[in-house]
Amino acid sequence: MVATDGTERSTRAVPAKPSLDGIEARWSTVWQDEGTYAFDRTVDRGQVYSIDTPPPTVSGSLHVGHVFSYTHTDLIARYQRMRGREVFYPMGFDDNGLPTERRVQNYFAVRCEPSLPYDPGFTPPDKPGKEQVPISRRNFVELCERLTLEDEKGFEQLWRRLGLSVDWSYTYATIDARSRTVAQRAFLRNLARGEAYLAEAPTLWDVTFRTAVAQAELEDRDRPGAYHSLAFPRSGVSAPSSGLDPAGSGDLAGSGDLADPIVIETTRPELLPACVALVAHPDDPRYQSLFGATVRTPLFDVEVPVVAHRLADPEKGSGIAMICTFGDLTDVTWWRELRLPARAVIGRDGRFIPDPPGAVTSAAGRERYAELAGKTVHSARARIVELLAGSGALLGDPRPITHPVKFYEKGDRPLEIVTTRQWYLRNGGRDEPLRAALRGRGQELRWYPDYMKVRYENWVDGLNGDWLISRQRFFGVPFPVWYPLDAAGAPRYDAPIVPDEASLPVDPSSDVPPGYAAEQRGVPGGFAADPDVMDTWATSSLTPLIASGWEHDTDLFSRVFPMDLRPQAHEIIRTWLFSTVVRTHAEFDVLPWSNAAISGWILDPDRKKMSKSKGNVVTPMGLLEEHGSDAVRYWAASGRPGTDTAFDVGQMKNGRRLAIKILNASRFALGLAVTPDAGVSDAEVSDAEAAPAPASEPLDRALLAALADVVDAATAAFDGYDYARALEVTESFFWRFCDDYVELVKGRAYGSSGAAGAASAHTTLSVALSALLRLFAPVLPFVTEEVWSWWRPGSVHRASWPDAAEIRKLAEGARVELLGAVGAALSGVRRAKSEAKVSQKAEVASVRISGEADLVALVESVAADLRSAGSIRELTLSPTGGEIAVAVELA
Repeated sequence: MVATDGTERSTRAVPAKPSLDGIEARWSTVWQDEGTYAFDRTVDRGQVYSIDTPPPTVSGSLHVGHVFSYTHTDLIARYQRMRGREVFYPMGFDDNGLPTERRVQNYFAVRCEPSLPYDPGFTPPDKPGKEQVPISRRNFVELCERLTLEDEKGFEQLWRRLGLSVDWSYTYATIDARSRTVAQRAFLRNLARGEAYLAEAPTLWDVTFRTAVAQAELEDRDRPGAYHSLAFPRSGVSAPSSGLDPAGSGDLAGSGDLADPIVIETTRPELLPACVALVAHPDDPRYQSLFGATVRTPLFDVEVPVVAHRLADPEKGSGIAMICTFGDLTDVTWWRELRLPARAVIGRDGRFIPDPPGAVTSAAGRERYAELAGKTVHSARARIVELLAGSGALLGDPRPITHPVKFYEKGDRPLEIVTTRQWYLRNGGRDEPLRAALRGRGQELRWYPDYMKVRYENWVDGLNGDWLISRQRFFGVPFPVWYPLDAAGAPRYDAPIVPDEASLPVDPSSDVPPGYAAEQRGVPGGFAADPDVMDTWATSSLTPLIASGWEHDTDLFSRVFPMDLRPQAHEIIRTWLFSTVVRTHAEFDVLPWSNAAISGWILDPDRKKMSKSKGNVVTPMGLLEEHGSDAVRYWAASGRPGTDTAFDVGQMKNGRRLAIKILNASRFALGLAVTPDAGVSDAEVSDAEAAPAPASEPLDRALLAALADVVDAATAAFDGYDYARALEVTESFFWRFCDDYVELVKGRAYGSSGAAGAASAHTTLSVALSALLRLFAPVLPFVTEEVWSWWRPGSVHRASWPDAAEIRKLAEGARVELLGAVGAALSGVRRAKSEAKVSQKAEVASVRISGEADLVALVESVAADLRSAGSIRELTLSPTGGEIAVAVELA
């Protein structure tokens, strides 16, 4: 390895007592100083392997789940580097959006109040109290930038400790100037092509954060509720008495007397003033005679039609439902497709708005609505149930249920649906040709594991609207849009003003649009800024373009884009992966990458996903300090792609034992006369050159043949992104190498069988150690670099991946089965000594080995090695048939 100052790192002496202590700090410093993982941007695109590294959300600290999935990415990066690819492995930080805002609010005890002026002298309180201090948007953003910068330093420190082979000269933050430029440029081009549009429409709304929420950010949570049976009198008929049948039978449903009311069941009686229709399935015979008729809402006496729609479920409740604007997404569908009026009652703060809908005209109705105005949904529900019960329109007692309710994935209160003006990006939800094209992109992409493709396809097939990309928050990329104000000072949303791309990034809240002066802000005939920021996914969906230098560094872009790999977790296929495909499909008509490697979740002891929101996470630095980075990486690498994996300290302890064994076994093997290759650089290492003499002994050739098979298996596994399988086959062979081969060959390596036998052993030990260190290097970068430095110049991480064909040439004519046969024989001898509770060095008077003639013949070919390893005086071999059997007589 040639360092940045032009010198090549020399070999170090083999330590008398090798140790794992301090190797992370030592080698992290060396790698940084020598530029071990620096990307060579002079190579052609065909030699590059580029990675769209997930930018972690900067909102405090990383947890062990991050360590798990980011290790998986690093395993692939290290493998591809050793396969001769120049790896472009940048690191980003996702530092804009709601998680950062919440952290700043809690950390500094402040809240953003956009109406306040900027205070250039503001400093947060030294000891934040319980009451949050209101500050201007600009002051709030400054605090966000200040805190995320500190968090990013902590993240980088942990990633270096973990051993990520990132080129730290290629970093970005999703809120930095370059990222804002990319996000705004992409949006302006979407807008120019008609892919982005502004619309006023029903919007999923989080009343706590007071922001719109996209379909991809929803999650269902089971919550207690209750069905309320409400009687709607038919038009021209008086309101019902309280003695009606509460069961919603046919007589009340629509097939009985015309004087009978229509009974519906609802979990949201508080939305009664927002009712615009009743709906039933067109084929439901109970209601067919009612379609086209009208009923009147209880309490508010508003006439509403009875309509038919295929989404009405005859089996749900009484089979007829109340359409309100809006209780759920089905209400939105009915409202849109049936062209019904909108009657909003819930505001952006989650409370009932002051004035009733215009359709509520009766004095009694308006009086009743006044009792709801200003109340939360919960309080309004309790009051309206009281009013309904008093009027006789509530039939029987509410019937308790548990049902799924939609929440914002980061929210604590059920979502409401509020009509707002938002920016949308076309994603196929309302465009079947685009949906088909994006589904085709999923087929084009190579998935690891392959079955994860189904999640993508299900998401695309289930889209029911375009992507809502605007958010009513503060710390995000602002939309580069202003609106002209008419003579009355009202914004003209149909005539947005946009900047030239050369002026990006812009902040419309402080920058002035072309053709205007600052004094014209907010005055009739002037302009107003779009107040919203982009959804964090709208920025994160552009990470391949941000990292690759799109329109900023065209040379880099030409060498790394489209990228080779998107590594990520399975739960954000619908968000990050799909949205990135949408953006590059629109801009370049290509996939952003050719491969997607999907990691699973980390599960706690109760088999629940570890997450900050659940409070069951484990912070990783303590684990790295206690067990060592290689040990934690070993645990992570043992988790198969796409599979949820249990947090297991026991696996980390196994990883540490393996690392210690590599140190000790390597020291021992090097002590058996394996010599350093002082004149061979890391890039020049080959498995043939590692052989100072021919491997002439049957045992040695068998070991090398088995090693070649392991290299083939590990290579195929890594090529298929199955790092767990690569580790599994390598580790299995390593323990066999240590436990059987090294013990069997020890005497011969010291010269017990002459110079030729010793030379053959030395060759085999040298080739095996060299190959094993390289096979382990992606998983255990610190211990393998430590051992490599004892006998080879340069870095193991810039050495070539083992070549199975070269190793197999050294093993010409070998029988791999020999290892199993002699291993079984040696195991029998060891077992006899253990059962007799004597030292493994104790002499054995005689050993009789029997079995299939072919197997016995193989053992006979290495009889001298077996006698030496087992301290056997007399060895008898008997071909009797069956598996290897060992009879031992101790001395």
